[in-house]
Amino acid sequence: MEHLSSLFNGLARSLSIRKGKNCEIDVGREAAEAMTKDAKRNDLILRSPGIVNVDGSKNFASIFSKRGKKGVNQDCFIVWEEFGCQADMIFCGVFDGHGPWGHFVAKEVRNSMPASLLCNWQEIVALTSLDPGCEVESIKKLHPFDIWKESYIKTCAAIDQELEQHPRIDSYYSGTTALTIVRQGELIVIANVGDSRAVLATTSDDGSLVPVQLTIDFKPNLPQEAERITQCRGRVFCLKDEPGVHRVWLPEEETPGLAMSRAFGDYCVKDYGIVSVPEVTQRNITSRDQFVVLATDGVWDVISNQEAVDVVSATPERAKSAKWLVEYAGSAWRRKKCGIAMDDISAICLFLHPSSPHEPVDSVSL
Repeated sequence: MEHLSSLFNGLARSLSIRKGKNCEIDVGREAAEAMTKDAKRNDLILRSPGIVNVDGSKNFASIFSKRGKKGVNQDCFIVWEEFGCQADMIFCGVFDGHGPWGHFVAKEVRNSMPASLLCNWQEIVALTSLDPGCEVESIKKLHPFDIWKESYIKTCAAIDQELEQHPRIDSYYSGTTALTIVRQGELIVIANVGDSRAVLATTSDDGSLVPVQLTIDFKPNLPQEAERITQCRGRVFCLKDEPGVHRVWLPEEETPGLAMSRAFGDYCVKDYGIVSVPEVTQRNITSRDQFVVLATDGVWDVISNQEAVDVVSATPERAKSAKWLVEYAGSAWRRKKCGIAMDDISAICLFLHPSSPHEPVDSVSL
């Protein structure tokens, strides 16, 4: 908890915080606002391809994206090192747009989520730390995961509400998934909206690398998802020419045919069971955990978790690991889905332990 304690103590000194019930809330808000100013100033987050790389960072991520055969690439991603100006934090995310405006929706969510999440996180940290009558040291009693979970829930609700009112993006029949993780020291927090997937590679007792799936693919046929959709009068079924591909439909129309049960946007079916509520989970990193793969469904539709772990671990250079994985998935599409247009394929490989002096983030799009 040292990072939280030092973060708050620094703010306390800079704001000359006084103890007392009457000033606690106001000071907490001032602290939150002070902490978010740097994030809002950082316009690098809005620059394609969505990377904020910090010199000397010990984090290492490889990123690669390949356009499918359906038109413009609607995937996008982000890696933000020293997230929140904290040396031990990093934010990563992949966003898979769909529908006519899907690429715009995906980029809008990518651009707004980090700063919004950071703002909510910092505000909760500041306000919780200033409970009346408590010493600053009481911050050590906070549970970081609970703070992140509440922050993510608030962030996703706000983003979806703002997206509906966006003056230049039509999200009525378009949307995006969002799979993001925050690494804070030895804690990783995973938040998933949609059917992208995060897989951890960890070392088993026999020394081999094995996958641990960190997220659920939120497809409409999952029992809890299907129940929510049908209770809201939405329909879930497969088309005759797409056996096994469950989609969400309006009560009396064969539209929009959404292939996931959670998404930002898609307001045509928001009243019929589609939600933007994230599933937020955590994992404490151990010496056995090697890397995390975050990838859109274009990867997982054609390769297994074990295959992904094997491909990444076999790549001679970490910088090329995401490219190898994406290219491998592209080859699998051609073998396994002959005649079906290849989806956009994107992946981030976040390595959890340094293997050499700092390597720069590798990012390539095709």
